[in-house]
Amino acid sequence: MDVLETSKLLDEELYSRQLYVLGLPAMQRIQGAKVLLSGLQGVGAEVAKNLVLMGVGSLTLHDPHPTCWSDLSAQFFLSEQDLGRSRAEASQELLAKLNGAVQVCIHTGDITEDLLLDFQVVVLTASELQEQLKVGTICHKHGVCFLVADTRGLVGQLFCDFGEDFTVQDPTEAEPLVAAIQHISQGSPGILTLREEADAHRFNSGDLVTFSGIEGMVELNGCAPRPLHVQRDGTLEIGDTTTFSHYLRGGVVTEVKRPKTVSHEPLDTALFQPRVVAQSPQEVHRAHCLHQAFHALHKFQQLHGRPPKPWDPVDAEMVVDLAQALESLKGTEGEPLEEQLDKALVQRVALSSAGGLSPMAAVLGAVAAQEVLKAVSKKFMPLDQWLYFDALDCLPEDEEPFPNPEDYAPRDCRYDGQIAVFGAGFQEKLSHQRYLLRPKAEVAAEAARRLNSDLQVTPLTYQLDLTTEHIYGDNFFSSVDGVAAALDSFQARRYVAARCTHYLKPLLEAGTKGTLGSACVFIPHVTEDYRAPASAAASEDASYPVCTVRHFPSTTEHTLQWARDEFEGLFHLSAETVNCHQQALTSLAHLDESQVLTVQQVVLGVLRQRPQTWRDCVLWALGQWQLCFHYGITQLLSRFPPDKVLENGTLFWSGPKQCPRPLEFDTSQDTHLLYVLAAANLYAQMHGLPGSRDQTALRRLLKLLPLPDPQDLAPIFSSDLELASAYAEFGPEQSKQLHEALEIWTVGPPLEPLTFEKDNDFHVDFVAAAASLRAQNYGIPPADRTKTKRIVGQITPAIATTTAAVAGLVGLELYKVVGSPRPRSAFRHSYLNLAENYFSRWVPHAPAIQKFHHWKWTCWDRLEVPAGQPERTLESLLAHVQKLNGLRVRMLLHGKALLYSAGWSPEKQDQHLSRRVTDLVLEVTRQVPKPGQRVLVLELSYEGEKEDVTFPPLHYKL
Repeated sequence: MDVLETSKLLDEELYSRQLYVLGLPAMQRIQGAKVLLSGLQGVGAEVAKNLVLMGVGSLTLHDPHPTCWSDLSAQFFLSEQDLGRSRAEASQELLAKLNGAVQVCIHTGDITEDLLLDFQVVVLTASELQEQLKVGTICHKHGVCFLVADTRGLVGQLFCDFGEDFTVQDPTEAEPLVAAIQHISQGSPGILTLREEADAHRFNSGDLVTFSGIEGMVELNGCAPRPLHVQRDGTLEIGDTTTFSHYLRGGVVTEVKRPKTVSHEPLDTALFQPRVVAQSPQEVHRAHCLHQAFHALHKFQQLHGRPPKPWDPVDAEMVVDLAQALESLKGTEGEPLEEQLDKALVQRVALSSAGGLSPMAAVLGAVAAQEVLKAVSKKFMPLDQWLYFDALDCLPEDEEPFPNPEDYAPRDCRYDGQIAVFGAGFQEKLSHQRYLLRPKAEVAAEAARRLNSDLQVTPLTYQLDLTTEHIYGDNFFSSVDGVAAALDSFQARRYVAARCTHYLKPLLEAGTKGTLGSACVFIPHVTEDYRAPASAAASEDASYPVCTVRHFPSTTEHTLQWARDEFEGLFHLSAETVNCHQQALTSLAHLDESQVLTVQQVVLGVLRQRPQTWRDCVLWALGQWQLCFHYGITQLLSRFPPDKVLENGTLFWSGPKQCPRPLEFDTSQDTHLLYVLAAANLYAQMHGLPGSRDQTALRRLLKLLPLPDPQDLAPIFSSDLELASAYAEFGPEQSKQLHEALEIWTVGPPLEPLTFEKDNDFHVDFVAAAASLRAQNYGIPPADRTKTKRIVGQITPAIATTTAAVAGLVGLELYKVVGSPRPRSAFRHSYLNLAENYFSRWVPHAPAIQKFHHWKWTCWDRLEVPAGQPERTLESLLAHVQKLNGLRVRMLLHGKALLYSAGWSPEKQDQHLSRRVTDLVLEVTRQVPKPGQRVLVLELSYEGEKEDVTFPPLHYKL
């Protein structure tokens, strides 16, 4: 097998989110891979699409069969115009357009041994068993990774054979553990204490680790990986350190990931001795029954030259008989498995096996493509060795065992594959559904039209939030049947879910992060409503104390937040302040401490006037380096010396407070140079001056420039150095000094405030370098540039395979929502981890029942009261509500009471009771109903009860 020769540099912008999942070494291996894919029906198209999007070097397509109507239901590269053309030829052009960096070729001949030797991975889809056995034997013999993927209706199958000695270089998606060191003892064994006690629990005995950045015990820096042993007290044994130098300070310990070896059986053995991916004994048994069902379907095809007819009871019974006649499966030790074949399951598989469904193709094609990437990248553990996935829960539970086969017969239309599973009546109902879908609407709408010209798509470009409820209001939501959402933040998810609850619309909710994916379904009155995970929602809103970030950082995240704040202050806030200096000076007292400090850093630093040249910008950047990483630290240590003791006798610099050390500027240090280069360019851009990318010239210039005198930096007040705000020291003299400096600075054109952009190299370089230098000050493990960009740019790692799989899982739940009303047991929440081969589906919880006295309700319930003609008074409305639930309540709109039970005179209460509801709403809230608004939503509060009860809302129909 050959690896594609390539000298191309990886397009990091094109693969940016994927790089955060796979890493550069794996991506480079993928870019050089050669893959053969045979079979271009639904699953094959999904595999091909994912591989092309993810950047394999070369993909060769093989499928000489002509396109037919049933292909169009799941193969999105084909259209009516392709009928009769070979599936490979019809798919090539559109596939190639997905990624110009991938070579997409066609092989029109037979699959021979010589052909197979030219590839690293071979994938067969929609193939006969005899072909699978022949190709699998050749591939196993020559060390070519081999996969089989197929779907039959609502059941899918995947097989992997990576050979008898396949090495996985990086088994998991998790980054290597990195932790800061507090102390290392000399001895046998040496005992390592971590700065953060919680870090010790992330390591396991037997883990291999290396060390870096240690002062004193330098023998450990860059040493060969050492095994560690976790002790009960949280310290770590790291082997003999008796002869090593005395430990002084600093350093980090880094986990070394261990490669793992995988051994796979060839298909001719694994066919009768299957190792299946399953989470329980029940799943293992079901997988074995599905395994036999697939084998029986191959036997049926071999005997009759065709697959079973859709929902034909005679054909289905023949498949069951063939499955029962198969040789018994064997266990891992070769022992016969004493298992009872689930004949009802096999029959259900056979009845619906003639169809081809796009959601099933999406799920199986995504997992198969991920396995191809594992084979070529050697990242993540491959499947061991069979995976069976079924969504037979999509079929109605109360369906007659043998419905009329005519309802499932082909119609010579693009939906024949779907009709073969669900029938023509279901297809007609599906064609009338109206759904609100995810963002990026204009691009998605155009792409969807190209996939299916029958689809009517209306792109809506307005944000869906509180500010657009006049657009996405009662009229809009009454026109849609449901919502499919794939939003980037939990805040947005909560809002959309609340809209669905309000309008009683089904919500199909999906999300991905790297190789993790989830798909959930929320049905009014049937399932629970959406609830954001508490931990995820909390992390999204996480913030760090200003004092910790500025002076006592202890984590990588602290250094990144500090660097991001530096960017905002130096290159955005300061420019805005200078541009609006009169307003800034009159409201100077309203600026917070950090804002005053950053303005001073620009106008009271090394330069006391606007820069005129590139040299001025470099000089300012060098002064800023000295201020942040040398002078500022020495000032901090002068007030809090390393040996400072608090009144209670404990060291000030202890626990999470790590004593910092000043850095010495060194042009030979790449991070030092990168900081000055980025800062100088940003400073130049802010002042409308040309910058420079020439690092060699910058090094020469820096050697000629003297380091700034600390006296030049003295006017910049070090903030919060004695835990007493420097801003409190900002008196009249300092205000005058800043005013005079701003007067000088405002002569000339306005400055350009810079807004951080994650795709701007200088923006990311500045934050990455600043955070790394800050980490060096405090002995914190630094983040590399890639991690910095991901965290600061708030980039969610993503790959095409997980996205496709989750989209497929959502599509399967859509089948259930569209069909006749289904019980809760029919629906599934799903979770997958493609890196660790974990797949889980479970029935959603029922909505929680709330009680108050004799009243019961769920989150989906509401009280509906028509306004009436003539419109009700408030007294009439209150009486109507009391009649409904037997309780006296008071009503609120937007938190404002329409009637108080106390505090008003009886005359005023009587006046309100006699008013029309809409008139009273206008008086109390100063708001009138929006055009098209159909209901007023009123909150209910029970009189006389102190307990906190969330009553169902009252919908007052206008």
